[in-house]
Amino acid sequence: MKKLFHLTEEGIAELRAELAHLIGERMEVADRIKTAREFGDLSENAEYQVARQEQERNESRIAELEHIVANVEVIKPGGGASKVRLGSKVKLEGGSNGKAKEFQVVGTVEADPLEGKISDESPIGKALMGRKLGEQVEIKTPVETAIYKIAAIA
Repeated sequence: MKKLFHLTEEGIAELRAELAHLIGERMEVADRIKTAREFGDLSENAEYQVARQEQERNESRIAELEHIVANVEVIKPGGGASKVRLGSKVKLEGGSNGKAKEFQVVGTVEADPLEGKISDESPIGKALMGRKLGEQVEIKTPVETAIYKIAAIA
């Protein structure tokens, strides 16, 4: 059974842009390898070694991105949903400091906590999934355990 990667349209576009960029760099890396080869003995040629490592990293990332894009399931926007699900934007109120927090629940590939995108598999994501507007949610993180109220789901 294939693993599906859950991504928003925006996330898919970002991965495709990265993939196109890396594919475009293939010729540049190949040229650096060719130039470094001309310097002589490959066993002691640092430029050649660095260029080969860069090529291996790029090819590995290209293969990973192609696999993700080939096995992607688009997350539909969560607008009007009565429950928190993948793609939902959630506003939480309360907690230990009383400040409101906003998150978007996304798949693991697209998660970026600094941008407010949390994975459905993270502690916060697990606590929010399936919850309804107005519900109290206990969120346990390594730093604290706090109770929030779901103020909005978009």
